[in-house]
Amino acid sequence: MATVKFTFEDKSIAPVTVENVPADTSILEVTEENDIHLNHNCGGVCACSTCHVYVEKGEEFLEEISDKEMDFVDRAINPRLESRLGCQCIILEDEAVIEVQIPDQSRIIGHEH
Repeated sequence: MATVKFTFEDKSIAPVTVENVPADTSILEVTEENDIHLNHNCGGVCACSTCHVYVEKGEEFLEEISDKEMDFVDRAINPRLESRLGCQCIILEDEAVIEVQIPDQSRIIGHEH
């Protein structure tokens, strides 16, 4: 089972490590199942940019970014080279170790869990 380590741009939130994550799970699903705040207005169908995250480590364990996802990442607040949409980051391997930083959610108007 995979391990996903979450850090937060908002330093008042302590890091969270989630273990035993099965392959074929998205980063958005991991946040939902573990009470980690990540906005997601479109319900996880790659139709907005509110579940924008930074994949700091383990990109090779995730599905490749699609052209559609790239278009929405470009619309996110402060996109960087390691920007992805949590709904599109599908974990490919059970032995994956992935590190994700969640941007400051206070600047995003959207649905939370």
